[in-house]
Amino acid sequence: MKPITPCLWFDTQGEEAAKFYTSLFENSRIVDTTYYAAGMPQPEGSVMTVAFELNGQPFTALNGGPDFTFDEAVSFEIPCENQEQVDKFWNAFAEGGEESRCGWIKDRFGVSWQVVPTRLTELFAGPDPAGVQRAVQAMMQMRKLDIAALEKAYAGE
Repeated sequence: MKPITPCLWFDTQGEEAAKFYTSLFENSRIVDTTYYAAGMPQPEGSVMTVAFELNGQPFTALNGGPDFTFDEAVSFEIPCENQEQVDKFWNAFAEGGEESRCGWIKDRFGVSWQVVPTRLTELFAGPDPAGVQRAVQAMMQMRKLDIAALEKAYAGE
């Protein structure tokens, strides 16, 4: 069985989004682009689909028109190894996007992402229940997650 491929419905920005996403993630590329033909629901010659990969994961961007939009019910989690990675993705998505809480952010296309340091998962699995609670409370106050601040909260500093 081939991998399950998320299909992202855009109005007309699918190609722009695919190029943006593949520029951010390592091991990413545009695989194929298809175009609308005469008699189809969008203008002839305009981009219909873009097949692309993000870190090896296949995606499809479909330019289907304005009938559907994205919401937070679906998001993509990015596990970040350090603050530099958190900052890179957060800053890229924030440009023209919309920041939310707890590491969630919408990019300029309306797609929701969770920019999450792997250290957060480690802290939440830590042996100190009070430290875990403090880290959770600190996270709830943040937009972009700050690893050093989360560690300090866990430690009670």
